[in-house]
Amino acid sequence: MKRYILTAIIAIAAATTLSAQESRTQALINASLRNWEIELRGGYNIGGVSPLPLPEEIRKLDSFNPTVPLSIEADFTKRLGRDNRWGVQFGVKVENKNMTTKATVKNYSMEIIGDDGAKVAGRWTGGVQTAVRNSYLTFPVVGVYRVHPRTNLKAGVFFSWLFDGTFEGYVYDGYLRENDPTGLKTVFEDGATASYDFSDNLRNFQWGWQIGADWTAFKHLKLYADLTWGINNVFHSNFNTITFDMHPIYLNLGVGYIF
Repeated sequence: MKRYILTAIIAIAAATTLSAQESRTQALINASLRNWEIELRGGYNIGGVSPLPLPEEIRKLDSFNPTVPLSIEADFTKRLGRDNRWGVQFGVKVENKNMTTKATVKNYSMEIIGDDGAKVAGRWTGGVQTAVRNSYLTFPVVGVYRVHPRTNLKAGVFFSWLFDGTFEGYVYDGYLRENDPTGLKTVFEDGATASYDFSDNLRNFQWGWQIGADWTAFKHLKLYADLTWGINNVFHSNFNTITFDMHPIYLNLGVGYIF
């Protein structure tokens, strides 16, 4: 009988110890996650790849279409300080930065593809249509400041890796001067076009500034807006056909779910 009582006492003590240990572990986990926020976002990018300011070669922007540039993002925010007003946010995002434009240009540096596949470089005067469809894996790192219980302001940087990119189009209603503005003239009229493709010259790594704000509409739902501005040129440094830097500038609008 004494053996059974001793066994029961040991079992109860072990169970109590394990329960206390589990409580301490759970309390430690809760304390470590207390000032963290996890958010899943879906958004839409509006913007384009452009030189700033516009060079004199681009005389007029005739049309612009952002197409369907979507983004999916997971963000992790660590709140800092006693009042949690400050914080730092890390994220990972898969996004498209697209656009289709038409412009009227003069003496615009260009390299077109002829009917036989040969490339001819020179200065183009006339119409240019450009289609950009770039897909990135992006990592934003921003500081967060809570200006209101429902509103945050954010500023920081982003780093992007291009895993699928297209920069192509065609020229129309104009003429090409081979090599320089006084070279041999080739006219394209009556619906004639010539294509170009600079996709292989796109840079794989992109970085830039990011600013934004979000507003908590409901307990688990946020509305947000982020403006991103690429600092480095979208093309490799040894690509000289386009004679000015092109920067991706996009406004990302969307909704977020807070877990």
